[in-house]
Amino acid sequence: MQSPFRSFMDLALAEARAAAARGEVPVGAVVVGPDGTILGAAGNETRALRDPSAHAEVQAIRAACVTSGAERLPGCDLYVTLEPCAACAGVIAAARIARLYYGAADPKSGGVAQGARVFSHPQTHHAPEIYDGIAAPEAEALLRGFFRERR
Repeated sequence: MQSPFRSFMDLALAEARAAAARGEVPVGAVVVGPDGTILGAAGNETRALRDPSAHAEVQAIRAACVTSGAERLPGCDLYVTLEPCAACAGVIAAARIARLYYGAADPKSGGVAQGARVFSHPQTHHAPEIYDGIAAPEAEALLRGFFRERR
């Protein structure tokens, strides 16, 4: 019998808040294993690491791969507060993430439902199930507040 659905977006939002407190764009991500265990969690670290690929999704996937001892994460879920960009969508596909849950849409840089639509492309070798709008108001408010303070 399958266990009832439990969202881990609250943990992704906590990672986003921690990223904002560090001066990073407030995006957070959590990778959850098939048994409900948290395998990796991270917020954006692009500024701290001086690494344009250190998006929350990539950092959480990297941590989950270390935790699981594998380069792929089949059966795992990824919760992220913002629609992944095209680069992150490519990493999600390469990691074989089973389900992607994201909060706010990203009309400017999104790569899932906006822009490149990586998982809809005929050459995509893996596409996760996608669930959008999870805790979107909270994620949007975090982003708006962060950028409002910087303008």
